[in-house]
Amino acid sequence: MIYHLFEYLTRQGIALPFSRLFTYVSFRVGLALIVALLISTIWGSKVIDFLRRKQIGELVRDLGLEGEQTKKGTPTMGGVIIIMAILVPTLLFARLDNIYVILMIVTTLLMGLLGFVDDYIKVFKKDKNGLKEHYKIIGQVFLGLIVGVTLYLSPSVVIKRNSEIVREGGVREIRFETTDTKSLETSIPFLKANNLDYSEILPISDPGVKKIVGVTIFIMMTVVVVMLLSNGVNLTDGVDGLASGSSAIVGVVLGVFAYVSSHHDMAGYLNTMFIPGAEELVIFAATLVGATAGFLWYNSYPAQVFMGDTGSLALGGIIGVFAILIRKELLLPILCGIFIAEFTSSFIQRFYFKYTRMRTGKGVRVFKMAPLHHHFQLPGGAATESLLKRPIAKIPEAKLTMRFWLIGILLAVVTIVTLKIR
Repeated sequence: MIYHLFEYLTRQGIALPFSRLFTYVSFRVGLALIVALLISTIWGSKVIDFLRRKQIGELVRDLGLEGEQTKKGTPTMGGVIIIMAILVPTLLFARLDNIYVILMIVTTLLMGLLGFVDDYIKVFKKDKNGLKEHYKIIGQVFLGLIVGVTLYLSPSVVIKRNSEIVREGGVREIRFETTDTKSLETSIPFLKANNLDYSEILPISDPGVKKIVGVTIFIMMTVVVVMLLSNGVNLTDGVDGLASGSSAIVGVVLGVFAYVSSHHDMAGYLNTMFIPGAEELVIFAATLVGATAGFLWYNSYPAQVFMGDTGSLALGGIIGVFAILIRKELLLPILCGIFIAEFTSSFIQRFYFKYTRMRTGKGVRVFKMAPLHHHFQLPGGAATESLLKRPIAKIPEAKLTMRFWLIGILLAVVTIVTLKIR
């Protein structure tokens, strides 16, 4: 908004001091980060006080975890803090005519609204199950379709393919196509010939059919990524500070990727495709980092507020869609290893329990409790018999969060290093 204001004034011949600074992405990134951090910390305390006054507290299930009842009544729906801290600086400092920014704003609003409805049912309707699962899935699929179809149809979504040429003497040179290409290719980690065209996955000779198949696979991939990440972050939000802290780490890496992909020379040096217009996504990544880092001030152990599904579904959708936009969705198993491990543990637990109950009449657990972090929190006993057992004592919540963060940082470093490896 401010960018467009200064642009309009410049066209009218009105030159204001420092107006040229807003033409630099790096300056707007810094401002977005600071504003997001200030909103989530300063405005966050006011929101928490409001939630306390309205008695919008967490409904705690009896899972047998030590100290879980102390969380009862802790303000929830704190995800509105994160959403506001993301949207306000984005609207102020990003270019609102950029298709990538528009998609990220739509993602934040849609997934935030879906999570808000879920939290509303839990808190005000006193229904611990919240919004029915199939409604959540419909919302996630709908968002995936919006993003996938928009990326396919929008003329603004283009790339410049990268290719490696070895000259005489073994000199390595990266070249980009001279013209922008309308393509739905993505990047493959660890490989030098690292562009994957979804239309080339199946051996089809007919160009028309090949294009239809490629678009279909791409849209399906978009839907799967949105569903996986939004549910993964939602399941991770069970330990104080775990989802918010992990999302901040992921946000930093996504910002790095967006900057590299939008910088012609860096993209060439690191042999990754050049995506015109992706520089505006660095601003959005900065707001994500500032919002989650500021929220962590209140959400770290012992938590003064929980983000609820309002925040967790929004964060998962943001991360998934962001990765799709910068063509790095195949790196998510590494970058978002924590979120995927949490989702996978819950899926395995439910599937195996139902399968064994159907076969033997008695369900058998794989983990003591799912998602995965509860397995490390729950003490042993007859009520928690499972295939996987830990002979050591359970891990306190604060230490468990730190261990997961260390794993997240390691995965983030590995993800960034893959750029240089190839």
